[in-house]
Amino acid sequence: MTIFGTPRLLRRLSPKGLLARSLLIIVAPLILVQVITAYVFYDRHWDTITRRLTNALAGEIALVLDEAAHHPEELQRLHATAGLYLQLSFDYQEGRVLPNQPLRLTSALARNMAAALEERVRRPFLMDLERPDGKVRIDIQLPRGVLVVTTEQKRISSFTADLLIYWMVGASVLLFALATLFMRNQVRSVRRLAAAADAFGKGREIGQFKIEGAREVRQAAQAFNLMRERIGRQVAQRTEMLAGVSHDLRTPLTRMKLQLSLARRHPDSGLGADGLDDLLDDVAEMERMVEAYLAFARGEGTEAPVPTDLAGLIEEVVGRFRRHGALVDLHLERSLTLPLKVQAVDRCLSNLLANASRFARHVSVRLGERQGAAEILIDDDGPGIPEAEREEVFRPFHRVERSRNPATGGCGLGLTIARDVVRGHGGEIALLDSPLGGLRVRVRLPL
Repeated sequence: MTIFGTPRLLRRLSPKGLLARSLLIIVAPLILVQVITAYVFYDRHWDTITRRLTNALAGEIALVLDEAAHHPEELQRLHATAGLYLQLSFDYQEGRVLPNQPLRLTSALARNMAAALEERVRRPFLMDLERPDGKVRIDIQLPRGVLVVTTEQKRISSFTADLLIYWMVGASVLLFALATLFMRNQVRSVRRLAAAADAFGKGREIGQFKIEGAREVRQAAQAFNLMRERIGRQVAQRTEMLAGVSHDLRTPLTRMKLQLSLARRHPDSGLGADGLDDLLDDVAEMERMVEAYLAFARGEGTEAPVPTDLAGLIEEVVGRFRRHGALVDLHLERSLTLPLKVQAVDRCLSNLLANASRFARHVSVRLGERQGAAEILIDDDGPGIPEAEREEVFRPFHRVERSRNPATGGCGLGLTIARDVVRGHGGEIALLDSPLGGLRVRVRLPL
């Protein structure tokens, strides 16, 4: 396989689940660290320790042999002393000759022991370092026989090697278990979010979705809840719009049908100028309603946000109303640039100013920065809206009959469209009491 196929092979062999991938990310570096640690330990620490231990044992054996060679009468005493203080046991086999065979050095310990004996003892020898009784046996050729030396295996081996292995394996298993438990809890919240999104996409009722998990998962869950609420509001508003279309269009259509029915029964009488004017007024009213419905149904469409000077946009909208005779005071604290859907925000501001100008003689518009957001205040001196009905006016086709007379125009969608646009930009809109005595509309858009 060429090197160019390796990434594709790794992708094919890598686990597909988030839990398995997360554990692989944790376990792979852990195994790598363990392998490097083991290599460094055995290559440095363990080899150094065993070399020192084997050199010490070989030196003790050489010392006993040297003393026995110079003082043969003290041999028994030397053997007893070595057994008592050096944990060495000696057995002299007179007349025995070691076979001439090469040593089998299959481990680093055997190589270190053989090198130490060759350096210190300097006599032919055989050794068995892996006896089942836990002893180390070294046969040394002497001029008249063979000296058999036995001692404990712990004299030339360090238990820290086994301890390190146990510690590494135990720590790895414990870490893997904790990582599995922790990652399973994290993945569970992701799975619940995915299941909720799937159920919501199929139109099922998912109830209150619990936000849990890591910070990023909580952010995704919060975004999902906000999206669900926004879509729910849009669906409810579109449903109300469809219900209101037939209601609002029924009146002008009924009048037009009545006038046409009279004209058909009395063809000689004609509609007359007044009748034609009434029909034209009904057609104009229906046209205005249809335009409002289409604007509401389109929402913000597919328009993309672009960096926009909000102060310049407000000044343009206010200027358009001033040219039509509206009295609007404008105060811009400073220029604020933020990403906006220009046509949608223009429609939002136009609806708010049209609503204020329709019911008031004097309108004031102010733009400033408050708490990290662009704040737009639109005040008027009109009749205002009762506090108990301020939330209801955002519903499609809702009109406040007592204070804002529907006869002055409008079809009850201006504030609904305005709130959709503001919320679509991540902002908020509120209706308050105005210092001018009427209504204040406060719009906040995040910078």
